[in-house]
Amino acid sequence: MKRSLFFILFSPLMLFAQMNESDSLRFKGKLSLTGFWQDGNVETLIFRAKSDISVKPWKKWVFKSQNSFVYQEFGKEKADEDFLSLNFLYLNPEKKLYPLLLGIASTNFRREIDVRYLVGAGVTYQILQGKDNWLKLSLTSEYEHTNFAKTGFNYAEYDTNENINTIRGTAWINGKYSVFKKRLILTHESYFQPSLEKSNNFRWRMDLGLELPVWKFLNFKVNYLHTHESIVIKDQKQQDRFLTFGLTLKTY
Repeated sequence: MKRSLFFILFSPLMLFAQMNESDSLRFKGKLSLTGFWQDGNVETLIFRAKSDISVKPWKKWVFKSQNSFVYQEFGKEKADEDFLSLNFLYLNPEKKLYPLLLGIASTNFRREIDVRYLVGAGVTYQILQGKDNWLKLSLTSEYEHTNFAKTGFNYAEYDTNENINTIRGTAWINGKYSVFKKRLILTHESYFQPSLEKSNNFRWRMDLGLELPVWKFLNFKVNYLHTHESIVIKDQKQQDRFLTFGLTLKTY
């Protein structure tokens, strides 16, 4: 007999939390767990977990970390097992213009990326500054190392390389807006990340969210995520899109 279990806890799938590092709170946290299991004629298992924290270790410094894990299985065949960790260290984030350091690490089973890491630095400019409404633009530069499990790519010039290293420049824009007396919250976070050495090596990401407050620490959220990666293993698609629904549980 076909059986199914569906559970959604805390927040949407693949959500990038909109935490404002310029807030005065010393600690902020979010946790999300989502999943789907179905057995019978169709066997499906999906599990996704994500944590977000923001801490002020010293008076003028803020550390922000976003970590997520994804596992998907269809017909007992693994489709995804991915990890992503984004880490930022900000100096004087209450100012209009402030510097940052970043470190990013990730794996991607479907795209056959064994490991990818980026380290870099840049600056953030607060275009709109407020507790409930804010808009920020960041410019950063990073060194990236990506190790692939295969060497056959959609661009033949990369076919002999398991490792692809490059210097990137990234433009980030993100914001949050509360409307209708805070009954509706709009969020967005996007970036464009080209290589400064190869014009055909670039990626971009657009993350849009719509939140409806349910309780002080709980929101219902709809999330749309669109990603594009220019260099992929041959015959893979360059784009991924996700439309997800869930709940956000927070400490602030």
